[in-house]
Amino acid sequence: MITSSQNSKLKWIRSLLSDRKTRLSEGAFVVEGVRLVEEALRAGWTPLLICYSKTISARGAQIVESFTSCSAEVEEVSDRILEAVSDTQTPQGLIAVFPIPDAESPAQPDFILILDELRDPGNLGSILRSATAAGVQACFLTPGTADVFAPKVVRAAMGAHFHLPLFNWSWDQISPFCEQRGLKIFLADKTGGSPYWKVDLKKPVGLVIGGEAEGAGARARQVAHCVITIPMPGSSESLNAAVAAGVILFEVVRQRI
Repeated sequence: MITSSQNSKLKWIRSLLSDRKTRLSEGAFVVEGVRLVEEALRAGWTPLLICYSKTISARGAQIVESFTSCSAEVEEVSDRILEAVSDTQTPQGLIAVFPIPDAESPAQPDFILILDELRDPGNLGSILRSATAAGVQACFLTPGTADVFAPKVVRAAMGAHFHLPLFNWSWDQISPFCEQRGLKIFLADKTGGSPYWKVDLKKPVGLVIGGEAEGAGARARQVAHCVITIPMPGSSESLNAAVAAGVILFEVVRQRI
């Protein structure tokens, strides 16, 4: 059992939780809680490390046992030490480290999401959750977007990381990718453009959702084929980025049913 906060494995977890550069250099990220670690198990992911404490639930203990049987590295940690390491307000006695995968882009996608300079981790995670539910085949994140493997993003995404291929690409990569595959780029904007339900979203779609304050950047506007908007007859200036994304993502689903 690990009882020291100075243990090298726990220091590694703390560094992965707090530092984007460490996540990039190590090619790993942290997942906390029974629900998310269980989702990774269901998706067939193998952790680099599992840490658990005696406070773990029976459901959590079954997850640990499953990973132990597949030769994952498993460590019991004292309750106090694991709580100190945790990034959540209500630790569940289970923390896992997973490798950041080398995702393969889909050969012939017809529904992708492009997040352009989206900086809020909570919004980013919520959008990934909605995208996974809507059947998005890949998500591309441009420079300036929040770290998709940051703890708050992982929690808000509720398991989307284990199902949705994620790519940190520039527009110099995204634009030719869409062009070569016949994807029409629709840029969501708070003003101007066509109401989202009046455009044909049954064709291959690359949906762009921009940042919370300024919207999508200049390059996104340059390459977009069409600007769409969500009409708002009320007094609000704009919708939360995650809410707006959800509305349009499921309009794609509605049109294709």
